[in-house]
Amino acid sequence: MHDIRAIRENPEAFDAAMARRGLSGVSSQVLRLDEERRAAILAAETAQSDQKKAAKDVGAAKAKGDEAEFERLRSLVAAKKDEVAAMQSEAKAKDEAVANLLMGLPNLPFKDIPDGDDEADNVQIRTWGEPRKLNFEAREHFEISGVQTGMDFEMAAKLSGSRFMVLNGAVARIHRALAQFMIDTHVDEHELEETWTPVLVREDMMIGTGQLPKFGEDSYQTTNGWWLVPTAEVPLTNMVNGETWPEEALPRRMVAHTQCFRSEAGSAGRDTAGVLRQHQFEKVEMVSITHPDKSEDEHARMTRCAEAILEKLGLPYRTVVLCTGDMGFGARRTHDIEVWLPGQNTYREISSVSTCGDFQARRMNGRFKPTDGGKPQFVHTLNGSGLAVGRALIAVLENGQQEDGSVELPQVLHSYLGGKTRLSSDGVLT
Repeated sequence: MHDIRAIRENPEAFDAAMARRGLSGVSSQVLRLDEERRAAILAAETAQSDQKKAAKDVGAAKAKGDEAEFERLRSLVAAKKDEVAAMQSEAKAKDEAVANLLMGLPNLPFKDIPDGDDEADNVQIRTWGEPRKLNFEAREHFEISGVQTGMDFEMAAKLSGSRFMVLNGAVARIHRALAQFMIDTHVDEHELEETWTPVLVREDMMIGTGQLPKFGEDSYQTTNGWWLVPTAEVPLTNMVNGETWPEEALPRRMVAHTQCFRSEAGSAGRDTAGVLRQHQFEKVEMVSITHPDKSEDEHARMTRCAEAILEKLGLPYRTVVLCTGDMGFGARRTHDIEVWLPGQNTYREISSVSTCGDFQARRMNGRFKPTDGGKPQFVHTLNGSGLAVGRALIAVLENGQQEDGSVELPQVLHSYLGGKTRLSSDGVLT
């Protein structure tokens, strides 16, 4: 959410930043509503002051024994009471209109973010590893013979419909091992705080991180009003919702492994084969709550945490900075980490690491109290995948595939698999 005072002080700069997001002339609409809101509040306060003065005059008339004046003033107070209530209602409606407008506006990109319309305009900032040269035609994960017995899409469709998966046997174990390896690495080496959270949250939690009100169709809501989390970013970031933490509590760095749920409303027909894009999936999510002066350094740190997982798995990747047209609603800067998938002969996103500034903190009123005793300030929030478990499974299977349909597994997973090092062509860990 945006600071209305900053828009009043420099509407031209706000419009210039919004134009980079594809929106034009936003400040005039915001400021018009804001002026109406302030006028309505002033009118309500003036009427309330008149009501209080008239109420005092009623008492004075009663004390003087002036019954006619007493009745006249009493009628005036009653009328003023109704007038004040109507004005306060109007002021509240105007206030909500301004808040709703601001809630629907995306975050402002940093000045150094590349302009662009879509992923074609993203800018690569580094690569790691060399894609393995195969002397056979690479298969997608669901085509590898050793994998096929462990992925049952027909059963998933029977149970739940399209875009779900059932994992069996060795493949299910590799999937679990990946999640455990990620959590252990982030906790033991990256010093993140392991956190277990609900996957059902209240509506105001979704508003706080920006999934609502604009993107409700992308998530699932239960009949009693809870929302299934699209990512653990929602419960983790909302730990500071309505809170004022001491400055010394910052940064707070958390990591959680959760089920995630997305309707994929805008992806009809995309990535329908395999497990790349599912309604239900697992993700290891990192969230940092930081001091404003430290958020840029924290973004670089979180990006390295995600990259380190891929390096330990021996998976080639590239890191790109997203352009203004591809960046998420709440982000000021996003690094996408894309892993090499031989079966598709391309890099695909496996992590997005974003810094949001105080955008989310303003929505959820999350603050910190400076050590020097100054006025409470909004925290800065950051989030990033560390990593998407299903996509990591795809990458491990495709990059480790052998010509005979077996899969060589990364060394860092061996201890999580009871010392097993490969998935045989008939789907057995050996």
